[in-house]
Amino acid sequence: QQTATSEILGVIASSPTDIQPVFNAVAESAARLCDSHDAQIYRVEGDIVRKVASHGIISPILAVGETRPINRVGPSGRAILDRQPVHIHDSLAVLDEEYADVRRADEHLGIRTLLAVPLLREGVSVGAIMIRRTEVRPFTDKQIALLKTFADQAVIAIENVRLFQELTESLEQQTATSQILGVIASSPTD
Repeated sequence: QQTATSEILGVIASSPTDIQPVFNAVAESAARLCDSHDAQIYRVEGDIVRKVASHGIISPILAVGETRPINRVGPSGRAILDRQPVHIHDSLAVLDEEYADVRRADEHLGIRTLLAVPLLREGVSVGAIMIRRTEVRPFTDKQIALLKTFADQAVIAIENVRLFQELTESLEQQTATSQILGVIASSPTD
């Protein structure tokens, strides 16, 4: 676990402008270390979520890059809206009306246990990580805590890329302003 955390921090440090390698590393580590069949990462974009990474053997409901509305129909949407983990021990035992559409998809794909953890930045949900199993085997407290750590790392990466982009824009604006002032200074009469 410490090695995986260290590896992800290394990817964050080496990808200051590109978040995709971080998402891929987080999804792979989450699936492997939480002993799940897959891991998916979603990002909030207004009132929709976009799947940004996927790792594992379960056929995805959404492909990477696809979007869907944020709602309470599925575990990742609930984790985002409620800003807390959603742990479904046995998806087939959950009431139909609670997760009707997702339950049908889970049944078709053979998914039985799910865990979704929100990505929180200053108390605001910016996405979620979801891991799934094809057998009824609830995730342990240690695995839930580990997935929260991976969520925190994803948020750090998102924030680093945002800050780096803001810094780059600011530097570009200052450079342009400096160039214009240089032209004005060198051409006082023209």
